[in-house]
Amino acid sequence: MEYRDFLRDFFEEKKKDFPYFSYRFMGQKVSIDASHLVKIFQKQRHIGDSLIDGLINFCGLKDADAQYFETLVHFNKAKTDRDGRVFFEKLLALKGLKAYALEKNQYEYYTKWYYSAMLVLLEFYPFTNNYKALAEKLSPAITEGHAKKAIALLKKLDLIRREKTGPYYLTRKIVTTGDQWRSIAVKAFQEETIRLASEALYRHPKEKRDISTVTITIAEKDLDDLHDMIKQFREALLKYAEAQQSPDKVYQLNIQLFPLTL
Repeated sequence: MEYRDFLRDFFEEKKKDFPYFSYRFMGQKVSIDASHLVKIFQKQRHIGDSLIDGLINFCGLKDADAQYFETLVHFNKAKTDRDGRVFFEKLLALKGLKAYALEKNQYEYYTKWYYSAMLVLLEFYPFTNNYKALAEKLSPAITEGHAKKAIALLKKLDLIRREKTGPYYLTRKIVTTGDQWRSIAVKAFQEETIRLASEALYRHPKEKRDISTVTITIAEKDLDDLHDMIKQFREALLKYAEAQQSPDKVYQLNIQLFPLTL
């Protein structure tokens, strides 16, 4: 998931086979200064777009491998999360191997708010195969087709199981993703839940929600203290929820702290 790791590994493999292979030699072949090449390997710099074709040829990449490398460069250099998602989804399509199915499903899990909501719902809701009732249990309600897709995804990720004709139950396994693209997937999920929070102002009565805001002043040097306070609150809330004996509702909590001045 990082083109510079590939280039570094390519260099090290060539160095083993050909003693003369050096930063200077590779740099001359692809029109990159040797010192700049070192910084690229160390992930301190990126290659320019004009150098992509030369590196593809030098590394002997062809067809789908060449497309993958070029897309990987654009993914690693993406300046916005939206662009990053576009290039990442193209990378998944180019891999096209069953071995990467789990990775694709993990990414998909973060793209819709109702995947995680349904997972938590199944902790107490006795779902068998009534997808219509399951879809209407969520707020806002989703379609029956979306409910079927959600259950299929949770099963592929082995997050839920079912014994014969009984209800589904949680396996307590955790969805994890690669560090390189996890933030992109999580931000897509956060966008969805922030949108839901905005809609909740009009969808749910005040007694069913708690949406409050404060505007404060702090010293920037104390920002880490606020992060710690928020983290402690999240952890306390998770412990409280875990200790619940008979839950009957699923709630989403968003904690948002961001600057209003530069």
